[in-house]
Amino acid sequence: MKFGIIRERKNPPDKRVVLSPEACQKVLNKFPQAQILVEPSPIRAYPDEAYKKVGLALTDNMQECDVLLGVKEVPIAALIPGKKYFFFSHTIKKQPYNRKLLRALLEKNIEMYDHEVITNTQEQRVVAFGRYAGIVGAYNGFRAYGLKYGAFKLPKANDLEDQAALIAELKKIQLPNIKVLLTGRGRVGNGAREMLDGMGMRRVNVTEYLENDFNEPVYCQIDAGEYNKRKDGVRGNKANFFAHPEEYRSNFFRFAKVTDFYIAGHFYGQGAPYLFTREDAKHPDFKIKVVADVSCDIDGPVATTIRPSTIAEPIYGYDPISETEVDFKTQEAIAVMAVDNLPCELPRDASEGFGEAFIKNVIPAFFNEDKDGVLERARMTQNGKLTERYAYLQDYVDGKE
Repeated sequence: MKFGIIRERKNPPDKRVVLSPEACQKVLNKFPQAQILVEPSPIRAYPDEAYKKVGLALTDNMQECDVLLGVKEVPIAALIPGKKYFFFSHTIKKQPYNRKLLRALLEKNIEMYDHEVITNTQEQRVVAFGRYAGIVGAYNGFRAYGLKYGAFKLPKANDLEDQAALIAELKKIQLPNIKVLLTGRGRVGNGAREMLDGMGMRRVNVTEYLENDFNEPVYCQIDAGEYNKRKDGVRGNKANFFAHPEEYRSNFFRFAKVTDFYIAGHFYGQGAPYLFTREDAKHPDFKIKVVADVSCDIDGPVATTIRPSTIAEPIYGYDPISETEVDFKTQEAIAVMAVDNLPCELPRDASEGFGEAFIKNVIPAFFNEDKDGVLERARMTQNGKLTERYAYLQDYVDGKE
């Protein structure tokens, strides 16, 4: 089995990679029958020389590889017919901007495996960059807070080497006695929590957060069961909420009344209530002035997120009264950090974490006849057709929806 590490060609450039030089070594040590070729890249977080040093061959000819590994969408012109590809295709939710890409994958008889749908037998995702989105998102949120209030200046995350360097910068800042709210206890939420704990911020429970005043900055991490409640008044739970989100309404506003800085690291499912609406944000009791929306659902559950922002320009202002974008430093503005490709700012850490998960959960499937169905569940296209699991995308491919 010959694997190819392909060059990232999407703009803006992405420095991440599925397998670092060290990860490639681990694959070859564990599976001697594997071969890995590397396509040269001027932007990768690891220089070509680092791959050569561990004995890997560099080549522009990816034709001879069986499986091609990338991170972001491969431009249609660069797709090699008849190959197996792994990358984030951003098509599973019928994203209109990638319809042509999915059509091309079918026309070129490519077997497409989307990182987003690589799951274990319990249907849980096993390879993701979510933790790193949470790490960078929390850092960027504090940077936005400092800039909004002129309180301190943090360097940009992508100018720093790794998570340890981000935490070291956060430890230097002096915060007022603010309350920081974090939603989500998955990869993203827990990645953000690593930063809050790393900088030494005190964690408090829901009751303390809602009812007490503190003479130091504090944070509270909450999950779906705490910011939603059943419409019928019966006591709900997280499992019930995910099974029947339409039976719930938001209970978030009680937090919004006491929160200064909000980090959105939750998963938002179809049919779930919004955390807060544009009307909520207009309310005189709505206190939040800085939002780090790591989840970044546009015009969705976090009403202040009206567009994604970029690594180059990560912060914009939202005026709740006019519902328009304004300068984030103006008094009435809520500062919004909504970068939708946060892990790109920590490319080495993100690549190493992703590679570990890929080696553990995906690579063995090529050598054990896919005994756990990992490849089968993630295979979107085969023999020029959508696989049964992804047949729901046919109308999207045909332009009917």
